Amino acid sequence: MQITQVECRSILTRATGYLKTVCSHSLNPYTGCGLGKSACGAACYVRFNPWLTRGREWGGFLDVKTNAAEVYLRTVGTERQWAHKRSQRFSIFLSSSTEPWQAAEKKFRITRALLKAMHDAPPDELILQTHTTGIREDLKRVHSLSRLCRLRVHVSIEGDIEHLPGMPPPPVSLEDRICLLRELSQAGIDTVACMAPLYPVRFPDAFFERLAKTGIVGVVIDHFIEGDGTPDGARTLKTPLPAAMAQVNPASLNKEYRDTLAAIAARYLPVGISSAGFAGHYRMPTHPTAR
Repeated sequence: MQITQVECRSILTRATGYLKTVCSHSLNPYTGCGLGKSACGAACYVRFNPWLTRGREWGGFLDVKTNAAEVYLRTVGTERQWAHKRSQRFSIFLSSSTEPWQAAEKKFRITRALLKAMHDAPPDELILQTHTTGIREDLKRVHSLSRLCRLRVHVSIEGDIEHLPGMPPPPVSLEDRICLLRELSQAGIDTVACMAPLYPVRFPDAFFERLAKTGIVGVVIDHFIEGDGTPDGARTLKTPLPAAMAQVNPASLNKEYRDTLAAIAARYLPVGISSAGFAGHYRMPTHPTAR
């Protein structure tokens, strides 16, 4: 992988499109992603963004924004004011197009520096999205920041199948990610299982009951149709994911599958659908379940 250290001029991006109802701003400590050749990277819609890739192979490059924390502190006041003038919470989604705790973070610690900066100037709301378990190394920082702002951690857990046929393996095992849900919940951090994009689920009742027992506050369920920013899932259809899903369950290719799974999940957990779920809006369980 080609790693380049760069200085950014801005770090808080005003939300548009899919994220507009989720948050006021997105924040990406890196451009590119070291998980680009794993399962989540193979199906990632960002790989088709020419403004970010600039002709480079997804998973083959990473731009490290070395001054991200400095730029955050310099611009946070203006961006907070911009959100409040629009009667919005100053809400940050970290991250929308990269993994905050990818392998390079161990060396460069850009995400860690941003968390430290947010302790000095916290947003109203912070959503931390991760596909890995690297957040464990910043657990104390995340916990203390959760006392300064409304904070949720979203852990990507697409389904109960470890490895879809024909797809590369996930960056972190399913078992490790489920353990992470429990650890974060036990630390008093609002934690969400994020099924985006939704994979086929072989044993939905057992799966959602297991998720509920970790203590999470909810589950987000989002199909690649509409979820990838196109009405028909056109971006994802360019990837190997739909063919892999079809081998397990052809019905999972239809958006109605999302609603079927959501109805089952609602027996056990608060459920958020698509962008409403990312924004923290959940339907409460149809009947209480032990956790």
